Amino acid sequence: MATGLRQPNTDGRPLLERRGELRAIDAALARLCAPDDGVPRGRRGGVLAFTGSGGLGKTTLLGQVRARAAAQGCTILSARGGENEQELGFRVVRQLLQPSLAVLDGPARRSFLGSWYDILATALGLEASGATPAPDPAGVRDGLDWVMTQLVMCRAPVVVLLDDMHWADGESLGWLASFAPRTETLPLLLVVACRPEEPQSGTEALRALVDGQSERPHELAPLSEAAVARIVRNQVGEGAEDRFCAECWAVTGGSPFEAVELALRLGQAGLRSTGDELAAMRDLASAVKGPGLLRRLRRLGSTTVRFAWAAAVLGTPAPPDLAAAVAVIGSEDAAAATERLRAARILAADRGGRGVEFVHPLIATAVYRDIPAGLRTGLHNAAAEIVGSAGLGPTAAARHLLEVPREGRPGAVACLREAGREYLRAGAPEAARRVLVRALQEPPPAEERAAILHELGMSTFLIDPAATVRHLREALAEPDVDPDLRASIAFRLAQALAHTDQVAEAAAVVEEEVRRAANPRVRLRMQADHFVWSAFRTDEPDPRARSRRLARLAAKLPGRGLEERYILGLRAWDALVRGEPRDTVLDRAEESLRGGLSWADENRGFEVPVSVALVFMYSDQPGRSEELFAQGIAECERKGWRGSHLALAHALFGYIRYRRGLLTEAETMVREGLRIADRVDGALPAQWFAVGILAQTLLARGRTADARRLVDEYHYSEVVPNAVIYPDPRTVHAELLLAEGRPEAAVRPLGEVGARLEERAWHNPAWCPWRLHLATALAPSDPDRAVRVAREAVALARDFGAASVIGQALRVEAEVTGGPVALGLYAEAVEFLEQSPAAYELARALVGHGAALSRSGRVQEAADRLYQGLERAVHCGAEKLAVRARAELSAAGLRPLPLRYGQTGTLTTRERTAAELTAQGDPVPVVAKELGLTEQGVRQVLSSVYRKLGTDSAGLPRALRNTPRPQD
Repeated sequence: MATGLRQPNTDGRPLLERRGELRAIDAALARLCAPDDGVPRGRRGGVLAFTGSGGLGKTTLLGQVRARAAAQGCTILSARGGENEQELGFRVVRQLLQPSLAVLDGPARRSFLGSWYDILATALGLEASGATPAPDPAGVRDGLDWVMTQLVMCRAPVVVLLDDMHWADGESLGWLASFAPRTETLPLLLVVACRPEEPQSGTEALRALVDGQSERPHELAPLSEAAVARIVRNQVGEGAEDRFCAECWAVTGGSPFEAVELALRLGQAGLRSTGDELAAMRDLASAVKGPGLLRRLRRLGSTTVRFAWAAAVLGTPAPPDLAAAVAVIGSEDAAAATERLRAARILAADRGGRGVEFVHPLIATAVYRDIPAGLRTGLHNAAAEIVGSAGLGPTAAARHLLEVPREGRPGAVACLREAGREYLRAGAPEAARRVLVRALQEPPPAEERAAILHELGMSTFLIDPAATVRHLREALAEPDVDPDLRASIAFRLAQALAHTDQVAEAAAVVEEEVRRAANPRVRLRMQADHFVWSAFRTDEPDPRARSRRLARLAAKLPGRGLEERYILGLRAWDALVRGEPRDTVLDRAEESLRGGLSWADENRGFEVPVSVALVFMYSDQPGRSEELFAQGIAECERKGWRGSHLALAHALFGYIRYRRGLLTEAETMVREGLRIADRVDGALPAQWFAVGILAQTLLARGRTADARRLVDEYHYSEVVPNAVIYPDPRTVHAELLLAEGRPEAAVRPLGEVGARLEERAWHNPAWCPWRLHLATALAPSDPDRAVRVAREAVALARDFGAASVIGQALRVEAEVTGGPVALGLYAEAVEFLEQSPAAYELARALVGHGAALSRSGRVQEAADRLYQGLERAVHCGAEKLAVRARAELSAAGLRPLPLRYGQTGTLTTRERTAAELTAQGDPVPVVAKELGLTEQGVRQVLSSVYRKLGTDSAGLPRALRNTPRPQD
């Protein structure tokens, strides 16, 4: 139901003692709406907040914002919190957005929301299509960001009025707090009113919304004695005595709400406002709130009292028919009670059939708290049944069930469970947790207990994994659990344990389920899960035996079902890290993909699909790997999984770009993954992946100081996880130490990494190049050992067979070997890397080879290698490597040249160099000296350039357009 704000009591006179607040309102609206020479400029919004105790006029100020914004043509959206509705997830969001969506018919609404429809349907109170998956909270927040941004851009400028935010539901507050910073760059003004002293569940989010903005909140002060006197005299006349007015100020405490209500009653009573009428005035003041208000309510009759109680229990605005049903009175009595309550200024006047609502929340609170405890429970019980029967949904009914005694009613359990499912579909796990805990307390029938514990574990998985572990262990302890349910419980428990860095415990849980399972299909699924968690734990007791068992099992499976494909995928990964031949690894990976591997199956992890996709990257097929990652990211986004899943996917997609040498793109993608991980609670593993990949990328770009700051900020060098993280954190830190010129500090951690991986028989340097870094670290102090270690890495790389790692290993062997032997190693490294997708590694090998050639006096060959390496380094975004190449060129007496793009890729290095020098204006004799050619040789080279690129200079790359065409 769309909801506006309470209309203030006003007679058109200006607000008293609120000039500062009104100036702030006008300034904010001016920033939002002011044109520039008649044309709307880049409008800017922000957040304007008013805080203060109840009755100080916050709602009246929001009414002023509404009137002034409407006068300037603004679109106005509004919502308010409710004291008894804080348990209803996304209640405030629905108030804000439903009115705008309600004007669209079904097809138009679906068209407007597009791919976000099914992700947001439940949160927005819309009808979802089919079995809507449960999105994560981050996905829902992203969707709400998109919807609000689209509405703002379509209907700008927009003013959003948010009243009583101290009573807003936690889900809405969390989204508003995260969205608020965007208002600085949108034509959107958020105006927030709240009581800072009021206790509520979303304190942190409310503080971020109100205090975390550029403009400090405006704290409202009580009115002065003079202001209260003016309010009184506006109602009763200028004859009101000073003494009388001063006493009015004293009894109201300067509260604008109480002062206005008292003045109205003074006028209705016809008091002359003299000192003789102080006692009568105090009686009237006591009836404004508190005990006096309640005495006044009781004088209206029992039927009217019951109706007021029902309205307070339902929360306002309440549909009159539902309030009548809860009060157990007829429609005529309800209408009469409504009129009496409005005449007594307890209920507000009718505003277009919005339902019954109280004049002020202070009155609603007083009425609700006056209901006798036993009767209040009965009213909530009746409200639950009536709301459910009225079709308002299980969450609306469940809100009332949270207030009633536990009586073991199956109907209540069913309602609470359905509410939990709806909250999960809405991306509100905390709300789901509340109702499912209450369902267990009912208590449920014994045969339903395990299922409810499973649902409760699902609800806490993203917000409290430790609680998930407790709930699911309890579920597994229940007797006679259905085998399929037991398998789902075990899977989720293992996943929760793994996500809390208890991988050994995760493996133990599914191992026990393998022994217990009687159904072959369930047993195979448990075996797959056991292999997953065993493979990814760092302290596996007998990894070689597990690898043998996995290989034997995989050899028997044709990949008919998902469980079989998961095992085949694990076999591919295991073969990769062990360093088995590349063709074997790729065959197993392709087998696992026949029939598909879902990244977003709620009953399967995404560890295996991710690992299979990365197998292709390590095996020099990054295109295939990127294809699988793109599919996986799209699948996660469609389901609204935009938390740790998406963070890891972006980071690893960036890792593929890093391995390809696309360092600039890699940095952008990994930073996005880290940004997503940073905003998600419990996304620590995703952070570790992203930080390690980003650190490696920064090192490749030559930004060592940036990498150090990143590592220190996230305490990455201290990471010793129980789960396998890649790139390996200690190896990445050692790489940083090497870049900082501290090889001696890198030796020990690399040796420890090697001992751990060798114990597992994980030999593949493509997966973890610890030997290569160790050889580099040893070279200054123990060159003979460095050469031995490098040669071991080369042999293992050849065993695996991927050209990129063979070339990388040969380059390192060349670096630590030195002398004439290194030239042949460098040449072989370049040969392998030219057959691979590893552009950055190729650039390193080219520059290294060129430097070695230069030192051997083979300057002409060195120039060719160094120019190639320089150009590739720049294209990769490897700034430091490019600087080294230029330095080597200068040291060899060669001129470092600006780089070319586009069609020049068809030229040889000598042709590009000759053309570039000539384009810069160098005469042929100078070019000849630079290239070690005769002048006739230079002319022949330039003729070749024109034959390849054409004689029309307009079609040539810019750098070559001024190149004089030589006479052939």
